[in-house]
Amino acid sequence: MAQIHAAFIAPWVHWLALLFLCAAYLQGAFDKARDFPGAVAEMRHFGLSPAAPLAAATIAMEFTASAMILTGYYRWLGALALAGFSVMANFLADRFWEAPRSQRVMVANSFFEHWGLAGGFLLVAWYDLGGGHGA
Repeated sequence: MAQIHAAFIAPWVHWLALLFLCAAYLQGAFDKARDFPGAVAEMRHFGLSPAAPLAAATIAMEFTASAMILTGYYRWLGALALAGFSVMANFLADRFWEAPRSQRVMVANSFFEHWGLAGGFLLVAWYDLGGGHGA
């Protein structure tokens, strides 16, 4: 039991968990940067304007907030940014209650998975701001 405990409190496990938490945002930013016209089209699809500046801001925010979390530089701020982004994007892109019946379960799963990500980021901010010490 002591070996399992020691393995799971190793610093690399903490960093790996943070990387896993940021993975969707890093991948999303990378894909949007690689296909910027597609990112602009996605903004337009969701009725966001001006589409190009919003696509660029999304890419920058996803990369920057993820880097902040992974490096520990104002980690709590990066975590709050991605939590807020997740909630906003969720209500924009995953409105399962409006989805066709055949897609409703899949979209609802995505909706609640994004709430889980937002919760994970809130826990990161909570811990970094001192909530994990003596709580």
